[in-house]
Amino acid sequence: MDEPPHPLPYSDTKPTGAADFYFAINATFRFLLERFGMAGLQRYWTELGEQYHAPVTARWREHGLPAIADYWRAFFAAEPGAVVRVAENDASVIVQVDVCPAIAHLRAHGREIVPCFCQHCYFVSEAMARPAGFTVRIQGGNGRCQQTFSPRAAVAAPQELSQIEAASC
Repeated sequence: MDEPPHPLPYSDTKPTGAADFYFAINATFRFLLERFGMAGLQRYWTELGEQYHAPVTARWREHGLPAIADYWRAFFAAEPGAVVRVAENDASVIVQVDVCPAIAHLRAHGREIVPCFCQHCYFVSEAMARPAGFTVRIQGGNGRCQQTFSPRAAVAAPQELSQIEAASC
């Protein structure tokens, strides 16, 4: 019997990633925001979700909410310093981020965080979820949030970006 594919779109021999990657993410977001404006940065996040994460989207399309829960459990298990709970039921997957590893690491090292940093979770995740028939809604931010993944048909209202708090040091 074949083993199911790993829920992450990449393989790595380390049990967790390198936290200094968060410096690069923050700097990339800042560069794109300054160079291309908010619309350009949102386009980057969307294309990242649509293109890089296409294998994840395919799994979500095929296996539904359990695959979404598996992905987020594996993702945050590999993120150094993450404190996250993933709950799933027949209607949704709820990702409760109690300590965002990126925000915590940036703060611990005195980095100026791009204020819209937390919006990337919405744009990337929505771009991953949409083609699979799902959507995400995020509340909170700035180091602590709740992300709820549901079938698109079950959610009428669009994400209000004002519900995603600005990140700060």
